[in-house]
Amino acid sequence: MSYTFGPVPSRRLGRSLGVDLVPFKTCTFDCIYCQLGKTTDKRMDRKTFFAPRDIIKDVLRRLKEIPRPDYITLSGSGEPTLYSPIEEIISGIKKTTDIPVVLLTNGSLFWIDEIRAAVKEADLIIPSLDAGDKNIFAYVNRPHSGISFEKTVEGLCRLRETYKNPIWLEVFLIGGVTDIRGEILKIKKWADCIAPDRIQLNTAVRIPAEGFVDMVGKEKMEELRSLFGKKCEVIADYSKVHSVGEFRRTQEDVLDLLKRRPCSVDDISDGLNLHRNETAKYVQELMDRHLIKREMRGNRVLFFAH
Repeated sequence: MSYTFGPVPSRRLGRSLGVDLVPFKTCTFDCIYCQLGKTTDKRMDRKTFFAPRDIIKDVLRRLKEIPRPDYITLSGSGEPTLYSPIEEIISGIKKTTDIPVVLLTNGSLFWIDEIRAAVKEADLIIPSLDAGDKNIFAYVNRPHSGISFEKTVEGLCRLRETYKNPIWLEVFLIGGVTDIRGEILKIKKWADCIAPDRIQLNTAVRIPAEGFVDMVGKEKMEELRSLFGKKCEVIADYSKVHSVGEFRRTQEDVLDLLKRRPCSVDDISDGLNLHRNETAKYVQELMDRHLIKREMRGNRVLFFAH
């Protein structure tokens, strides 16, 4: 099987080669906004889901096939710090290429000393903090029962004490929930403790796991950005970075497939050999262009070409 996907275009990381370390939707959280849907294996026990040598071999194979990406990103279908030999993956990639290795994580397990030590050689860590107190944390992130808000923010603060490379803190804002001045100031208090090099605001520009999740508009995001100070930026992809160049061609492939038959995200991914992360972005952009629609058929969400 392939453990790599992309390169995926990103406003903050340019062209990023993704690396999946855990099975689909294996995570410590079940976030209401996740573009990949609901978590099917919520856990906090770590495991060697796949052989490290197979993952590293697949990364090297893919690097020979594509133009040089800007980053290699450990992210994908779930929480990458659940992969117990993650240190071996980071060191194995760095021995063979000078492309920076990024860890994209929900930040839920950094209170564990072993995990902070295991990721210290990553060139960049991008953790998340979506809440300023335990109630919003429980509502938005729906964590594993063994993970508390207090542990999560403690771990993020301790990460800054030991990790010497850049930290970019992502804050995902939800309309009517965390796009409120009082909630932002709570998050900022913890962000000040974490002391990231950048703070990056995101929102639900793609289809969320729960239909009640509302996007925060661009103007409101800019207003809230100012509350965090000069090192904060809005990264929500209102401009649809997938809609240009080589990525526009793949978007048209998705549309052509849906003109032939209705498909789910999984159907599209399997049919076009795309990662679910990529498929979700292409589907959202086609919906924004009013070229496709979605309908519930039984317990499945299917997409149809207009």
